[in-house]
Amino acid sequence: MNIIARTLSRFGYEQRAVDPSWNAVALMGGSSAPGKAESLSTVYACVSAISETIASLPLILYRRTDDEGRERASDHPLYKVLHDQPNELQTALEFREQMQAAVLLRGNAYAEIKRGYDGQVRSLTPLHNDRVNVIQLENGRLAYEVSDSKGNMRRLLQEEVFHLRHRTENGLIGVSPITASRETVQLALAERDHGNSTFSNGARLSGILKFPQKLKADQRTTIANSWSSQYAGGANAGKTAILESGVEYQTVSMSMDDAQYLESRQFSVLEIARLFRMPPTIIGDLTFGNYANSVEMNRVFVVHTLRRPMTMWEQAISRSLLTEAGRRTYFAEHNVEGLLRGDSDNRAEFYSKGIADGWLLPDEVRKLENLPKLPASKFRPMNPPKGKEHEQDA
Repeated sequence: MNIIARTLSRFGYEQRAVDPSWNAVALMGGSSAPGKAESLSTVYACVSAISETIASLPLILYRRTDDEGRERASDHPLYKVLHDQPNELQTALEFREQMQAAVLLRGNAYAEIKRGYDGQVRSLTPLHNDRVNVIQLENGRLAYEVSDSKGNMRRLLQEEVFHLRHRTENGLIGVSPITASRETVQLALAERDHGNSTFSNGARLSGILKFPQKLKADQRTTIANSWSSQYAGGANAGKTAILESGVEYQTVSMSMDDAQYLESRQFSVLEIARLFRMPPTIIGDLTFGNYANSVEMNRVFVVHTLRRPMTMWEQAISRSLLTEAGRRTYFAEHNVEGLLRGDSDNRAEFYSKGIADGWLLPDEVRKLENLPKLPASKFRPMNPPKGKEHEQDA
């Protein structure tokens, strides 16, 4: 939308009506579902690993050059928004971490776009998912109804919202992994709650007390309170119950060993890691890995876990934050060299081959290693032609 059309829309001259055939609703499981799922350490670790890594990677706005190369567009207003500070309250890392976590936990992330007089983006302010309702207009475009803490509603157009989506079923609203496979998360929650209940009660077995005679209501209450005070809780774990007057204790449930509790918990870790395409070693599970293969695991993490969210960010920036003319000149891209560099020996061999074969320059190597350029007087080719050593020294 150009500046004139955007100005007219602010004065109400654009027709906007809700399409009754489709209306976005809250994610299944309610607004508390993401928070409850994140109480699982595996979910929290997966979300943290992805969102923190995405947020900490440099996100650079580039300008295409005439020689089919590129250069940093540090003079463009969007460069500062993406790389330094998207709004007055957040750094770029904090903003991108919040947005990426919302995508993973809720399937969508929203930020209000504020533009300057020239139509260029000046700030991005995140919007809480519970206060955003997405609707589709009669013309097929989207609008966003945003409510504040006082219940006041305002409507933002598609061009005024930066919208990130996880995999979607209708092309409009994303669905998070924990919603798409909520039974897996529910099972892990049930296993966690079972363990908490077992250890808090302090007894390895659950059962019933059988009395030879019928008890009155007050007797049942007294016996239940007495049993709980003597044998329940962590402080009473391991005590031996003393029964008298023909009372019998009968087990009615499996023990923790019979249920293979620990094995089930381990399997839940792998199940949740699959939802996020997360290598288990990245979230601290070294059952099938070790520190010797950490370099290769980082490569797997970048290629199979981070590639999709990084591409999502880059394409959403092109779609929502750049004009049609700007997209022909500018593009955003993450710098993942730091995650793929490997150890020092592998890097040295890689650089040496690149310089020897002529497709890599020493100054380019120093730039990749965050080193300044060498002065021209100190430059020496790594492999000077034979018989030219004295000429180089001269």
